[in-house]
Amino acid sequence: MAMFVTVLLLSNIASSAKLIDLGVSIFGLRLAFDGGTLLFPLAYIFGDVLTEVYGYSRSRKVIWIGFAAAASMAVTFWALARLPGDPLWGAFVYDKMAAVTPEMPAPADPVAFGQSAYDAILGGVSTGAIIAASLIAYWAGEFSNSFVLAKMKVLTEGRWLWTRTIGSTLVGEGVDTVLFVLVATMLGVFPWAIALSLMVANYIFKVSIEALFTPVTYGVVNWLKRKENEDYFDRDTDFNPFKLDA
Repeated sequence: MAMFVTVLLLSNIASSAKLIDLGVSIFGLRLAFDGGTLLFPLAYIFGDVLTEVYGYSRSRKVIWIGFAAAASMAVTFWALARLPGDPLWGAFVYDKMAAVTPEMPAPADPVAFGQSAYDAILGGVSTGAIIAASLIAYWAGEFSNSFVLAKMKVLTEGRWLWTRTIGSTLVGEGVDTVLFVLVATMLGVFPWAIALSLMVANYIFKVSIEALFTPVTYGVVNWLKRKENEDYFDRDTDFNPFKLDA
């Protein structure tokens, strides 16, 4: 759970920090993706492991804990953005940036300069735009992923783990990616010109990571099942996402 929440929070910050373009295109569509995509697929791997071993109900609790942690981070960055800055902090930020761009003129208002730098990197987080997009997409995607995996486990009678880890990811990551990019773009985090590119690139990357990590997922799942003597089947589970008891 700790690793799951850590991955979620780091991904939210990285998403607002940088867009990455490795120069790869598919049918003329450049596959740019946000920085959070590098780490976020691990959250779905953790989700797969939680649901496979402990069942949907316990996974549901962890999903809500992650939701609360991300919301707390959003409030923290929002508050930081609105607290008054120190002039020495603004001057320090300028010195760091001037070392890279020597021709940059000295700011008349160091505090405003420091604040603009803060907003440029963490603006999506501090204004809540990235968090709003992430929370909506995360909530819908993670519960879709957990639901599909739990149902497939019962359907396959616990066999062919790879079919449900990859199958649930195809659904969950699809829901997550489309919602995240759409909401974030509507809130001004990303330009509309690259929205489709972000959707396609993020989805391909996330699903590919899940597939590549399948042997690792197998190892972790089998180790946990032996170690904790747990292998839950959601045959009589209430899949209401708002019900918190296990």
